[in-house]
Amino acid sequence: QVQLVESGGRLVQPGGSLRLSCAASGSIFSIHAMGWYRQAPGKQRELVAAISSGGSTNYEDSVKGRFTISRDYAKNTVYLRMNSLKVEGTAVYYCNLRYEWIARVYWGQGTQVTVSS
Repeated sequence: QVQLVESGGRLVQPGGSLRLSCAASGSIFSIHAMGWYRQAPGKQRELVAAISSGGSTNYEDSVKGRFTISRDYAKNTVYLRMNSLKVEGTAVYYCNLRYEWIARVYWGQGTQVTVSS
């Protein structure tokens, strides 16, 4: 079993920056992908960024160039650096861990990011 705990979400002004963290614990196989999703009020959950076991990254178009996903393999932790935040970035941000060869995904509880002046 895998547990994920996100942290770092808070209120921030438009144009500001945040760094989200997600630490995984439990029985973790070393080969896995991790990612960040978000869900805004009245909208479906969407992929923000993901990083594979090999280190390749994928970003949603609206955040490309502003957000950076990275991981610390030794700490089983994934980060999301968010720059130039927009009001429409307000959402609950969820971390996940995915085993790439089977249909198994683990989710964190989410952390609230509010972008407002």
